[in-house]
This record gives sequence, structure tokens and C-alpha cells, in this order.
Amino acid sequence: MELNENARIDTSQIDDQRSSGGGGGGIGGLPIGGGGLTGIIVTLLIAIVGGYFGINTLTGSDGGATQTGDNTGLAQKCSQSDARKQLDCRNVLYVNSIQDYWVEALPASFGEQYKPAKTVLFANAVKTGCGSADSGVGPFYCPADDKVYIDLTFYQVLAQQLGAPGEFAQPYVLAHEYGHHVQDLLGTEAAMRREQERSPRDANKLSVKLELQADCYAGAWAKNATGTDDGSGQKIFKSISQQDIQEGLDTAAKIGDDTLQKQSGGSVNPAEFTHGTSAQRQEWFRQGYDSGSPKKCDTFAAGAVS
Repeated sequence: MELNENARIDTSQIDDQRSSGGGGGGIGGLPIGGGGLTGIIVTLLIAIVGGYFGINTLTGSDGGATQTGDNTGLAQKCSQSDARKQLDCRNVLYVNSIQDYWVEALPASFGEQYKPAKTVLFANAVKTGCGSADSGVGPFYCPADDKVYIDLTFYQVLAQQLGAPGEFAQPYVLAHEYGHHVQDLLGTEAAMRREQERSPRDANKLSVKLELQADCYAGAWAKNATGTDDGSGQKIFKSISQQDIQEGLDTAAKIGDDTLQKQSGGSVNPAEFTHGTSAQRQEWFRQGYDSGSPKKCDTFAAGAVS
């Protein structure tokens, strides 16, 4: 994976709240390990990532209370000549690429206009439209405020404790979360929630289909990423190799429900799956990549996911 050194890094698509202090508690009132990622027991962290790496619709006691960061420092940092060597600036470019893809892909595939969503960078804790969260929840999308949230130290966990050190794991994670934004724009997420209410016994199966579709959308972006640009005609990526795609597939395998359950020391229980098995996550990322089309990502079709 090679980024174009001439591509403009658009920090306006980011809300940098890393110096804002955040908010305590947990999403939906669920207590999450305090103090961020440091010191969290690995098995607990694996369980949390397995449950919250995706979309979050729960509302805590402070649901709707959000905050705003200051992008001044990030903008200055990402205007420097060595910006692409910086973790946060590279991730800004990934966001730029993902959103540039959907600006064209959403109307072309589904006849709907794409509405940009900001990615919030936070440290330790954050207040969102879905309630307060801390770093232990992993990256997530909040449909209540249409934002993606991530503490970038999650990538350390992904590499060191979940076994997915490849750099392409980072844009894969972000592309998955923006897949949830697309589902929100199309009404897929809301329809799925209504179906969960009508059929509670199928709630987890429906959640799996939603998550696998987001994986497929991430694969479709990956196939087309080298065609994305910074708005001035400069391509964001010079190249994405098959090794990069394999890193994406490897990441998908490391965060499958069955793999995470095994790593947490428990037995594999399909009834508790919410995101799909490692094999399913790889299959649907590959489906999106091989087809290059979001229209091939209908995990809700009869027989698409067993």
C-alpha cells in the first residue's frame, strides 16, 4: 500500500477530540473498563471488541450529549512534509478515500446521494449521540449523530493482542465503520432493528448480516480505492497490493466471533454470534473486493448467510 505524497489531507472530515477530556461511563449504561486500553485484561478486551466493533444504537443516560474538538493541531501536523508517516494523518487520508468512493458509488449503486460523516478521534473516553464510551469499546459508528468513533490506540490492540499487525487493517476497520454509515443512509440499519423487534429470537442472526454487509462494503471500497482522489485530481493511493488485501482478510479472520470466543477462553457458541465467524467475515470482504460492487453485498437475501 503506497499513499500519494502529493494528495491533500483533508482534516475537515475529522473531529479531533483527543484533548477534549471525553466522558466516562459506558454506552447504554454498560460499564466499560475505565482508563482506556491500558491495563484492561486481554480476555475482557477481546469480549468487548467482539461485541462493539461495529455499529452502536444504544442510548446511555447522556445520549445526545456530544462534544466538539479542535482540529487546529491536526491540520498543522498533516500539512507537514512527513505527514504520511504519522498514524493520525494516514488515517485521515483513509477516511478521505473511503468517503470519496461512496460519493460516486452510493448513487451509482443505489440511487441515493451520499452524505459525509465525520470520524471522531478520541483518547480514553468520549461523549456521543449514543451515550458515553471509552476506548474499550473499540471503533464504532453511532447512527444517532452519524459519526464514526475511534481511539487510534485500538490499532495497538489489534496488532499486539488480536494478532492483526498489517497496516491495511487500519483502512479496513474504517471502511467497515463507514459501511455502517451507508447502511444508515439507505435505511438498512433501521429496517434491521425493526425486524429484531418483531423477531427477538433472530436478533443475533440479523446483527451478523448487518456486520457482514459492512465487511462486504469495505471490500468494495478496497477494490476501488486506487481510483479515489483528494478532490483536486490527485489520487490518494498510488497502489494497493494483494498483500494489502491479504492483510485485510487476515484482520477479518482475527475478529470473527468464533475466534474471539476461543481467545477469551470460552467455547464457541453460535447463538451468541453478533458479527459473524472468521470464515464469514473473510468471505464477505472477499465478495466485495472480487465484485467491486456494493450491489453484490446483500447479506439479507435468502440463503446469503446461513
